[in-house]
Amino acid sequence: MKKLFKVALVAAGMLFAGNFAQAQSKIGHINFEQLVGLMPETKTLSAQIDAYKQTFVTQLTTMNTELQAKLKDYNDKKATMTDAVRVAKENELQDLNKRFQDYQNTAQQSVETKGNELTKPLVDKARAAVAAIAKEKGYAYVLNSSQTDLIVSPDADDLMAAAKLKLGLK
Repeated sequence: MKKLFKVALVAAGMLFAGNFAQAQSKIGHINFEQLVGLMPETKTLSAQIDAYKQTFVTQLTTMNTELQAKLKDYNDKKATMTDAVRVAKENELQDLNKRFQDYQNTAQQSVETKGNELTKPLVDKARAAVAAIAKEKGYAYVLNSSQTDLIVSPDADDLMAAAKLKLGLK
């Protein structure tokens, strides 16, 4: 009889623990990129990033124009060039093309770095709002629905409305 009582007690404990664990696994989801996109600061940041990007576009356009002009000149005069002049012009074109590509890569990295630097406070603000909502409403997990491609998942609540309310968005 004692053994049966112990087994029943262990089973009841496991059942209780299972229900407790299930209650702790509340899951929510939100399209985080959409939330950040709805924030009014996003437009200002986009304008700043575009202005920063434009400084590189101007220089890249100038470099490309110079490269195209020298390439056209080379192609026009190639037949009449001596071998030494032709090799020198080809080396010059290769060097100019390499500088153009290097500058383009540097510009792209700079724009990406500046964009991340400018958007970090905005992302942190949105993340803090979502974290506060999760804590207030007892969510153990909040998934970013714009990046998660789950085939099968348990039911989850969309936190977009609560996040918009928390951030004062329409």
